[in-house]
Amino acid sequence: MDEFTGWARDLSIEVAGGGVVSHAGSVALRAVADRTGLTDAVSAALARRGFTPVHDRGRVLTDAAVMIADGGRVLSDLAVLRDQGELFGPVASDPTLWRTLHEIDALRRDRLAAARARTRRHVWGQIVGRHGSIPASRVADRDLGKTIVIRLDATLVIAHSDKELAAGTFKGSWGHHPLTAWCDNTAEQLAVKLRTGSAGSNTAADHIEVLTAAIDQIPSAFRRDLLITCDGAGATKDLVKHITTLNAAPGRRVHYSVGFDLDARARAAIDQVPHEAWQHVIDSDGTPRDPGDAGVVELTGLLRESVLNGKVTDRLTGWPKDMRVICRRERPHPGAQLSLFEDADGWRYQLFATNTPAGIGGQLAQLAHLEAGHRAHARVEDCIRTGKNTGLGHLPSKHYHLNQAWCIAVAMAVDLLAWLRLLCLTGDLAKAEPKTLRYRLLHTAVRIIRGQRRRKIRIPATWPWAEPLRAALVAALTLPRPA
Repeated sequence: MDEFTGWARDLSIEVAGGGVVSHAGSVALRAVADRTGLTDAVSAALARRGFTPVHDRGRVLTDAAVMIADGGRVLSDLAVLRDQGELFGPVASDPTLWRTLHEIDALRRDRLAAARARTRRHVWGQIVGRHGSIPASRVADRDLGKTIVIRLDATLVIAHSDKELAAGTFKGSWGHHPLTAWCDNTAEQLAVKLRTGSAGSNTAADHIEVLTAAIDQIPSAFRRDLLITCDGAGATKDLVKHITTLNAAPGRRVHYSVGFDLDARARAAIDQVPHEAWQHVIDSDGTPRDPGDAGVVELTGLLRESVLNGKVTDRLTGWPKDMRVICRRERPHPGAQLSLFEDADGWRYQLFATNTPAGIGGQLAQLAHLEAGHRAHARVEDCIRTGKNTGLGHLPSKHYHLNQAWCIAVAMAVDLLAWLRLLCLTGDLAKAEPKTLRYRLLHTAVRIIRGQRRRKIRIPATWPWAEPLRAALVAALTLPRPA
């Protein structure tokens, strides 16, 4: 056993000394919140006439967002900042955080949304200044240029205790069913609506509400070219009509790419497609796949002029006239769950609808990239997964309105991590997920050196990511403030 325990033979333990603090990387998050104007904007949104709290409510809520970005899951995790008083100074108590969240009613939620939008306008200006443009959304071997992509998706948050509006979900679990909106270009969480667990996946009113809130978060200069994506569960006729109305506004292009049902009319159209009409599907690197393994074809014409009982019938009645329906097929992988139609046919089919018109390269040449673009909607699952790892996966209170406020703090935390990557980090860390950032940067222990009435953070030179952490802290602390 000596070969396994020898590493600890010369260890001894004592409690002595001082000046060492943990979670020093979270200084960068707090500095980003302060320097971008988020803390001031939130403070103004939560201010009450004639009431001056000991701890400013904007400071408390942004500290909560920093705590959540750092990995906190419950209100008491604010101690992560409070216990590092030598670094962060006075931090509110848990009851003060509870009161702050409890005070956020519908009016203050609207004010907070406006405050986040104003801050985002400044941040996006800084992103453009650093990178030359807002990062483009990637599709296969190309990108979408200046198009801002908003992805809508719902997720389940399991409740392990009694919580208001928790209910049975469509998967047989118990909890809530929030609907979220994400910016694919920047990985920011634009909007979230906390809903009861029994809320439907295809509730058009909820999708329109969240989409409207998400578009309001996009700075006005970037709203002229939007792409909205969602899966088949959220694709409803009302949502598509709403986006079509947005697209009709002068000087604005709002396209959509939404899932579409493989119903009887679609199956009938697929049966009429000749074998040679199926086009190549492209992989994530733009490489065409063997047509014997996967293919894509447009069904719009067959659905618009379908022969039914000897008469030509429009099977898409009620849907916008500019909507196109595109079908992808591929050989199913082992264990895939297929419908009877797919099982008999030997192919797995996926349909989506879009209002993106045929491009200069011709309709058929465009189908592969339209299909690849819709397939990219799967990236929203990564956003939701990391969002759940950043506070969304656990609602801390039994009170619904307090959990709503917690979701706002979660969205702020996700934004702070995105802004940290875009404004302060480079290389692999600029694309790292929250778990990686926490280990390499946020949770780093440092020594506080005092002298000449100043404090200095001394990062251990032996830490593998000491230089990226130093650069991130300097960048965050020197970000230009809003004018």
